[in-house]
Amino acid sequence: MSQEPLIRRSRKRLFIGLISGTCFVFCLMLAALWIVPYVGLKSIHPAAAWVLGALVVFFICFVSVAYWGLFLNIILRRPLPGSRRYRGLTVKLFLPVMVLLGRAMGIDKESIMLSFISVNNELVLAEAGRYKPEEVLLLMPHCLQNSKCDRRLTYDINNCVRCGKCPIAGLLDLHDKYGVNLAVATGGTVARRIVVQMRPRMIIAVACYRDLASGIQDTYPLPVFGVLNERPHGPCLDTTVAHYLLEEALHRFLKPEYLEGKTPGSGRIISTAQGTRL
Repeated sequence: MSQEPLIRRSRKRLFIGLISGTCFVFCLMLAALWIVPYVGLKSIHPAAAWVLGALVVFFICFVSVAYWGLFLNIILRRPLPGSRRYRGLTVKLFLPVMVLLGRAMGIDKESIMLSFISVNNELVLAEAGRYKPEEVLLLMPHCLQNSKCDRRLTYDINNCVRCGKCPIAGLLDLHDKYGVNLAVATGGTVARRIVVQMRPRMIIAVACYRDLASGIQDTYPLPVFGVLNERPHGPCLDTTVAHYLLEEALHRFLKPEYLEGKTPGSGRIISTAQGTRL
């Protein structure tokens, strides 16, 4: 029996636990802003404490609504009103506090980031529409390229001779088959420049958990569906990726008229990986 559903459920539970703790911490902090200076505010104006209290209650309600919206979005796995805003709050507000809270609880950063990527993917699946091939970008890390290869692929992916010694040949097969954009980045700065130049509406990105998490944050509000790479030789060296995960993602995010006659799994299998299944 595949372990991937168990892994996804475990990551989802961790994310929900951390986001619940984060929401509670925010509410405590906001409540403290009212309680601590309460006595001193009377000297400013008799109504000052109540005005501040009303603002605190408003922000507590805002955080609580955001939390429950995000929680229901994760559990129901379907778009809800304001789902994009919920993903934005997760990316910009909750994640940094979740990391701090997780560290205080002895949870390693990798587990937190993996849970964030897993939940982000589910939110993207729920909110994203379908796009034309030219609106979709497959963004790959440079470490997929064979370390002994002297071809420069960062600025022109077509420099690859498709020798089959690394996953790039299979990625070019997907590029040719579906007509989507394909690019290789050496790091976050280059990746951001590629996104600015190509201006996609949807990104399917492959990377390690650190780069995926930071990339999702950097490119918001663009939807980014993340697929983890495999690192059989360690970080940043001759990594691999599951071809079938990328092809399944393309079948989810491309418009149906561009998928006619194209069946998943008919291309070259790069490898197997513990990525995020659709």
